[in-house]
Amino acid sequence: MTDVYMVVGLGNPGIRYVGTRHNMGFEVIDGLAGTYGIDVRQRKFGARFGAIEQMHKKLILLKPWQFMNLSGQAVATAVGFYRLNLAHLMVVVDDMALGLGRIRLRGQGSPGGHNGLTDIVAKLGTDQFARCRVGIGRSDEMSDVDFVLKRPPKEERATLNEAVVRAQNAVVCWLEHGIETAMNQFNGVPWDREP
Repeated sequence: MTDVYMVVGLGNPGIRYVGTRHNMGFEVIDGLAGTYGIDVRQRKFGARFGAIEQMHKKLILLKPWQFMNLSGQAVATAVGFYRLNLAHLMVVVDDMALGLGRIRLRGQGSPGGHNGLTDIVAKLGTDQFARCRVGIGRSDEMSDVDFVLKRPPKEERATLNEAVVRAQNAVVCWLEHGIETAMNQFNGVPWDREP
């Protein structure tokens, strides 16, 4: 029997949004695609999709190809198609409430004001799935919308690049050892001392 796992990264589609703070989820998926040798360009479920099967485990990587606030339908369609156990679903998002470069995993819980997560919870009818948040910080000088849709400056970008790699590592830990182990290893640790 093959266990199916799905990792969803949230972002906005199109060249205009590449490298913006709101696209951390897409960047984590792209990194995981490289790690596992998965081509995430197939169009399916209203998303960009790729999968690999090995060692009795199928791993699906998904980037909903709608704008952030409409991410839920693609996720719900894919979850329904695979009859996915929601304990095997991980959603990766940016988070302004987390300091720059921090990551935090949770096994369930509220969307915390993130519109993409809000839509996924609404479409699935539950918040009982794992999520990995990548901290992008917040600005006092511009609106939240302008902040998340801008590309960060060079020094901030370097910190975010490191956070994306740590988030990839956290997702791999979740896949191999479960959410409790991943939370214990990656939550609450200063970003420069995370594993």
